[in-house]
Amino acid sequence: QVQLVESGGGLVQPGGSLRLSCAASGTIASIYTMNWYRQAPGKQRDLVARITIGGSTNYADSAKGRFTISRDNAKNTVFLQMNSLKPEDTAVYYCNADISRFYGTSSRNYWGQGTQVTVSS
Repeated sequence: QVQLVESGGGLVQPGGSLRLSCAASGTIASIYTMNWYRQAPGKQRDLVARITIGGSTNYADSAKGRFTISRDNAKNTVFLQMNSLKPEDTAVYYCNADISRFYGTSSRNYWGQGTQVTVSS
């Protein structure tokens, strides 16, 4: 089994910062692309940021210049540093990753359970 567990969410004032973490555990051979998504109430789940196994990154327009995605491959962990937070960043943030459990096998897509981020004064 593979589990993705997010942490670091919470309540923050506008203009503040939060750092989300997502640790993958279980039988893991390789972790390919790691992603952060978010879903606000009544809205669809949208991609926020993506990082490949080689470290290439992509961001949603709403995240560019404010959020930074990074990963620690030795610890099977992905991070999302969020600065200059706005009320519209309020959402449940989900970790997502393509993981191969055994060498030579194809990868599967896994989701974490989500962590709530609320930006409010």
